[in-house]
Amino acid sequence: MAAYATLIPLFPLLAALLIGGLHFCRIIDGEAGEKTTARLALTAISLSVLTALSLLIADLSGQLPDSVSYGTWLRSGSLIIDYKLTTGGFSLALASLFSLLLLVAIRFSVNYMHRETGFHRFFFVLNLFAAAMLLLVLSGNAVFTFIAWEIAGVCSYWLIAYAYYRPIAAHNATRVFVTNRIGDGGFILAIGLALAWLENADWQTINLSAADLEPGDATLLALSFAVAAFAKSAQIPFTPWLARAMEGPTPSSAIFYGGAMIHAGVFLIIQLEPLFMQAPLAMSLLTVIGALTAIYSYWVGLSQTDIKSSQIFATSAQLGLMFVECGLGFWTLAAWHLCAHAVVRCYLLLTAPSILHNTHGQAIRPVAPALANCRWAFIASLQRGWLEPAMDWLLVKPVLRLAKDVRYIDEHIVDPALGAPAPAIKAVSSLAQWEEQKMGANLNSQEDSFAQGSGLAGKLAQWTAALLNWFEYHFILRGIGRDSIRLGRRLGQAANRFEQLLLQPRYLALFVLITLMVALGYR
Repeated sequence: MAAYATLIPLFPLLAALLIGGLHFCRIIDGEAGEKTTARLALTAISLSVLTALSLLIADLSGQLPDSVSYGTWLRSGSLIIDYKLTTGGFSLALASLFSLLLLVAIRFSVNYMHRETGFHRFFFVLNLFAAAMLLLVLSGNAVFTFIAWEIAGVCSYWLIAYAYYRPIAAHNATRVFVTNRIGDGGFILAIGLALAWLENADWQTINLSAADLEPGDATLLALSFAVAAFAKSAQIPFTPWLARAMEGPTPSSAIFYGGAMIHAGVFLIIQLEPLFMQAPLAMSLLTVIGALTAIYSYWVGLSQTDIKSSQIFATSAQLGLMFVECGLGFWTLAAWHLCAHAVVRCYLLLTAPSILHNTHGQAIRPVAPALANCRWAFIASLQRGWLEPAMDWLLVKPVLRLAKDVRYIDEHIVDPALGAPAPAIKAVSSLAQWEEQKMGANLNSQEDSFAQGSGLAGKLAQWTAALLNWFEYHFILRGIGRDSIRLGRRLGQAANRFEQLLLQPRYLALFVLITLMVALGYR
């Protein structure tokens, strides 16, 4: 029965592919196709809920193993990565809870998104996210967790930029996406360290082998996972991205940043409890970062006057408390806190429009008197502690300046030193013209004297040589002779565009992270 666990993320994935394919082929489109899209989405997530609850009941009665393997995904020497799912414990319980919340959010979205231009696009992304999130909590190893982690991040980007024609939506989506990639660097580093030191990326192996690692190695591995968790769950200094993510539609905001995805970082920490227990420094960091995030979010939330901002800073404050609980060793409390908060926050964000309607006209004092009477604290709270500008000044601007310096060196030192390849192009062009004239004369003759042979073998060699000679003339020499300048110009422009792309700050930062990973991998 445990083998059916793979159906939990598979059902919404198939629904996403069906909705996307049918909409791409214009089989379902506009308001007329909304019922088909809604039925596909609701049927798929309902099947996932039934499967998850059935497996949860079987697990509670002791009829399921802890995990099930579906085969080997990668084998290289002693390194083996299996496609394995966890079929018991906290992972299966959380998958059941998330599938229920996804069902509620999708049903709510059917009416909320009615007659929207991007109705089918929205449900395609939402079902893809459901598959990614369910795979994330059920995956038995870090590699497939990371794959689901990335798919969920891409879906978040798409739904924040749902109204992509609005510059602010596209800008906020990009900021959120880039910020989360910093955490992905920590996740990739952690996977690399696990594969280098343990030759395995299974969560069970990492936890069981944590006691055998050197204290420094265990601390480094735990800190790498902690960075990924901090970014995903919007802990300091990554907290500002959460407010920017509210640009998407209300149902996606509720399930992404209230019910499911925002808790992925806390889930990752809880899943690695044995590893963090071997790393006291990492535990201390969880406590400090969580406490700072809770205090910061509470302070900034006091001055928020719109419902979504208030809810989102309340979310980050609760997440900070979960990290504090993990850092102090209250793992069971953190798990229960996660589940309860997911339900409550998803409900509050889904009902945010109704709350505004029900409280319309009532006297509301959104700012605490103590904060209102302290002018400098009130202003700093309104500016959200200037945390985002500070991070730009500390991280983004130095990378931009570095990119500018590298480009200046490349344009004013490297390129002049290498010189332009114009003489070589002219030489190739002249050679091609000479070959063209020579080959033209040969083609005008009735018999090609390029090669002569007798007998069967000789004739075969002669025909082969003639065929190759013809191919060289028509496709190589003639092409170089006539189009070399145009082709060279196009290749040069493409190379310049590629070079400018690589000089973007995000790619430079990625290269730095890769360099650190390689250096630590050879350690």
